[in-house]
Amino acid sequence: MAAAGLRPEAGSPQWAPAEREPAGAAAGPGDGEDAPVRPLCKPRGICSRAYFLVLMVLVHLYLGNVLALLLFVHYSDGDDGGHPAPPRRAPGPQPAPTPAPLARLEGIKVGHEQKVQLVADRDHFIRTLSLKPLLFEVPGFLRDEECRLIIHLAQMKGLQRSQILPTEEYEEALGTMQVSQLDLFRLLDQNRDGRLQLREVLAQTRLGNGRWMTPENIQEMYSAIKADPDGDGVLSLQEFSDMDLRDFHKYMRRHKAESSELVRNSHHTWLYQGEGAHQVMRAIRQRVLRLTRLPAEIVELSEPMQVVRYGEGGHYHAHVDSGPVYPETICSHTKLVANESVPFETSCRYMTVLFYLNNVTGGGETVFPVADNRTYDEMSLIQDDVDLRDTRRHCDKGNLRVRPQQGTAVFWYNYLPDGQGWVGDVDDYSLHGGCLVTRGTKWIANNWINVDPSRARQALFQQEMARLAREGGADSQPEWALDRAYRDARVEL
Repeated sequence: MAAAGLRPEAGSPQWAPAEREPAGAAAGPGDGEDAPVRPLCKPRGICSRAYFLVLMVLVHLYLGNVLALLLFVHYSDGDDGGHPAPPRRAPGPQPAPTPAPLARLEGIKVGHEQKVQLVADRDHFIRTLSLKPLLFEVPGFLRDEECRLIIHLAQMKGLQRSQILPTEEYEEALGTMQVSQLDLFRLLDQNRDGRLQLREVLAQTRLGNGRWMTPENIQEMYSAIKADPDGDGVLSLQEFSDMDLRDFHKYMRRHKAESSELVRNSHHTWLYQGEGAHQVMRAIRQRVLRLTRLPAEIVELSEPMQVVRYGEGGHYHAHVDSGPVYPETICSHTKLVANESVPFETSCRYMTVLFYLNNVTGGGETVFPVADNRTYDEMSLIQDDVDLRDTRRHCDKGNLRVRPQQGTAVFWYNYLPDGQGWVGDVDDYSLHGGCLVTRGTKWIANNWINVDPSRARQALFQQEMARLAREGGADSQPEWALDRAYRDARVEL
């Protein structure tokens, strides 16, 4: 009972000491009904025997697991007194993951515009210029100050003549090719009439020798090496077989080419855009990444930016930026992982993004001679005295000409799709050239996106570049991206 004058608080438990029973007293069958109940512990206490047994079992299981884990680690690592664990097998090289399908913009129709946001503070509009090739224009892609910076960086680094005359290595490689004179004749004889017309020879003599040959040049060469005894300007199979091809190369070496006779008359340099480059150069590469919608690993591992200056009289005759990969050729950017020995390399350029860096006073347009033609026939490019590929004399006869406008970018695809999201055949309609600069100077820049037509080889290349980047060192970038001499240049915008 509670002491007098003290009341228990409402809701608080009341504890009563257990009354002692007389010694020897035994409880009868009904005695427990009226006797006070003695609680074994406080309410909600954890004191039952069953709970205690369960708790002890769990503790023993936990200690047993810990002990087993320690023993496993001990015997797995091995020690001086125990048995060493069997040697672990090193993981083999993982296969290169298949690259994702290549994005490709839809042209819809000529003149179609689509709005995109390439930078945070303004919108850009992509305008379709042609469907064959798939060609677009983006006005204002670069700001004026960005154009001036690119020109300044190129001048700081120094430009070299864009020389594409044949080298000794090129001629040696030609000698190693197992092509008979009969096979070569059949290759040149595109209309299969058994006779080589001037335009058939013209279509091939410009490949690799760097000189722009005209019908007059070809006839002079025939006369010098006595290849055309009857002087009709057409070679029969017998006349071609009697000709010594080495005389042709000797004649080309002896003939000193003027700048106006070259396929390309310009100066150029390369500007690095990778890690450590000027912040504007990095920003432009990221902008190109958003424009093309291609995977970052493809864009980042592509060629550096090429900056080109055409002085007055400068030109670039019509050409394609990329070429098909035959068994005798390999892509320049994946040759490091190809593990193949081939005599020729080609620049596998899936896309071309061209920037105009200034306004040109006279000439300098970019011409696409056969844009949106119904059909393409290489021999039809040369008709009578008109050669549509000649940008010095016949630029005005091309189907499409783009006038240089500072800050504008034009871009196109050099390959057709293969139907499986990858690179197909070269798009012959991508033939383009730089028209003659009649007044002033023309500055442009090119960003080429390199993709190997072999999907497996491109995947292996990306995997190898990622490995080198993780390991670091001088080889962590492709060899053409190692030139960072200008990267510390700082120019106020």
